[in-house]
Amino acid sequence: MLSPLEQFEIISLMSIFYQKFIFSNSNLFFIVQLLLVFFVSKFYLTTFFLPNRYQYIIEQLYLFIFNLIEQNVNKSALKYFPFIFTLFLVILLSNFIGMVPYSFTITSHLIFTLFLSFLTFFGINFIGLQRHGLHFFSLFLPAGAPFILAPFLIFIELLSYIARVFSLAIRLFANLMSGHTLLKILSEFG
Repeated sequence: MLSPLEQFEIISLMSIFYQKFIFSNSNLFFIVQLLLVFFVSKFYLTTFFLPNRYQYIIEQLYLFIFNLIEQNVNKSALKYFPFIFTLFLVILLSNFIGMVPYSFTITSHLIFTLFLSFLTFFGINFIGLQRHGLHFFSLFLPAGAPFILAPFLIFIELLSYIARVFSLAIRLFANLMSGHTLLKILSEFG
């Protein structure tokens, strides 16, 4: 009997350079996803023809994310909108690709979600250090905290700050893994 988790296995499709580089189904679907992101951004957002319903959907996604960012951050942070929108599109399209029968969901693997999470984490820290200098580390010591509790509070704040990276990655991975597994199990009953 086939396992519901069989759809998440990484299968080698081709090996190159004497097994030094293995091209797998994960690589294939990631390339497909990147091509879809490029196609969506290139042809639907910069078209000179009459708008169609697909362009309208992409524009609504664009406006939804733009308004969401505009309401939650100040105007100077809107320069990071392209990164946030691209991250949104990558996750959205990889989840949609995963809904196609016999396809592969990249975001159902912890290593990919950890990569996205660490990429965002390092970017935020780099921008924070660049913008605020060493004052950025005051984030780890609440204002007005007693000096005696400072080492303990810094440790707790630093631990929770780093745990956020793993929490985001594991939540996305677990939601997709459990959802796809449930769909596979329910479809086996049919």
